[in-house]
Amino acid sequence: MTELNERPLAVVTGASSGIGHELANELADRGHDLLVVAEDEGITTAPARLERPGAQVTAMRVDLTVPKEVDAFATKIQSLNRPVSVLAINAGVGVSGGFVQDTSLADQLAVVDLNVRSAVHLVKLLVPDMVDRAGGRLLFTSSIAATSPGPFQAVYHASKAFLQSFAQGLREELMGTGVTVTAVMPGPTATRFFERAGMTDTKLGAGPKGDAADVARQAVEAMLAGKDHVVTGSLRNKAQAVAGRVLPDRVLTAIQRRVSAPGTARR
Repeated sequence: MTELNERPLAVVTGASSGIGHELANELADRGHDLLVVAEDEGITTAPARLERPGAQVTAMRVDLTVPKEVDAFATKIQSLNRPVSVLAINAGVGVSGGFVQDTSLADQLAVVDLNVRSAVHLVKLLVPDMVDRAGGRLLFTSSIAATSPGPFQAVYHASKAFLQSFAQGLREELMGTGVTVTAVMPGPTATRFFERAGMTDTKLGAGPKGDAADVARQAVEAMLAGKDHVVTGSLRNKAQAVAGRVLPDRVLTAIQRRVSAPGTARR
């Protein structure tokens, strides 16, 4: 039997449910030990749900919007004295509603803190060791939302555009180091995201959604193949990605408004 410390270690953020949990499932199926983290209580039951014969699963409840907790999480990882083979930056949140009048500053800054700042923070603390070892894989959960501005989700779309750009910039910087960087761009997916973001009354939130397990499988396959990015799911998602490259922002924004404005699910 393979010793536990000979198994590759994967770190997955936002792993209590949804795409993050399915990423952890996929990596466990492929022989990884896991260190999974999320801010909600659901992460405490993750080890039982992710258990595999001979595998080690460690869960931590961490609020990644708090810099001190990010530091403590990174210190915990480093204290294991095990190389991180895969770092999956997946934790994210959205807020629906008009930026100026309908949403709070605290909620919008929480999107920035989790989706953007914590990603930069963790990568800065953990990826240098990957480079020193000349090996590792970095996976970002971006979104098809990165391809267009998003009225009524302005900060969320901007955060995903940041992650997409950050991933591709890092990939080029790290070329030849043995560290690969991949961004996964799912479309609407059947997770708790729309409920948590207050989007159930939008056409986007009420519309068809992809399967989180399918997203995770395609993401991990792309990561292991060393691809720069993958648009998962339906042909509609892939068409949206193409449209984001060829249509002007004013057109993309008008299209997005029709599906993301509050109340559009009833129109």
